[in-house]
Amino acid sequence: MATTSDLRTNIIIRYNGTLHRVVEFHHHAPGNWRAMVIMKLKNVQTGKVIEDRVRAGSDIEIVRVDKRPMQFLYRDGDTYHFMDNETFEQIELTEDTIGDPAKFMKDGEMADILFYDDNQILGVEVPFFVTLEVTEASVAVRGDTATNITKPVTLETGAVIQVPAFVNQGDVVRVDTRTGDYIERVK
Repeated sequence: MATTSDLRTNIIIRYNGTLHRVVEFHHHAPGNWRAMVIMKLKNVQTGKVIEDRVRAGSDIEIVRVDKRPMQFLYRDGDTYHFMDNETFEQIELTEDTIGDPAKFMKDGEMADILFYDDNQILGVEVPFFVTLEVTEASVAVRGDTATNITKPVTLETGAVIQVPAFVNQGDVVRVDTRTGDYIERVK
């Protein structure tokens, strides 16, 4: 059995009878009291985030999750279609299952589908950074470049992000899929 010292970010644990992803955790030792671990957990089924604390050294149950690389084929409304490149099996997932990174997924890109017990899909892990083309951008006003002025742009996937004023339509930018933040302009 694993203990709280085995906790890592993004692992799946069974907590209070349901599956949760560890969002963050930290060890806390308040003076003369017993040490504790404060955990922020996200329920895999509902997406609800809870924060709880347990005594340091307590037993936890880490759930074994299988990752299968699959290719994102296309989007049809709120449904995303993926294909296993080895077996050519196709699956459909809703936008809720994928989460916020869904808006940065390009056709043909690879993603890891997380399976529990070979049939229950827990979620999708997309690459942390993607490069996307800017399809719509307003023109920067002269004089706005003196400070850190940002403007909204639309990317080829339809996502809208804030970028510096010097980014124009047709530029390719790198985006962090975890936060939706602009990283850099790519040549």
